[in-house]
Amino acid sequence: MPKQKTHSGAKKRFRVTANGKVKFARPNKGHFQTFKAKSRKRKLRKGSYIAGKNADNIKSLLCK
Repeated sequence: MPKQKTHSGAKKRFRVTANGKVKFARPNKGHFQTFKAKSRKRKLRKGSYIAGKNADNIKSLLCK
């Protein structure tokens, strides 16, 4: 049986931590920064974790 390939888009966007959580970077901080509030941009700097069934789906895409 052939090996399962890692999803190319998922490996660029998500990372699995040592504890098995799925970490991702917040979207909406690429461009058009001038009209976004300072507090909003500050909150976008920090990453976040995905929970529940979505995390399981992403782990399967990453072959973890």
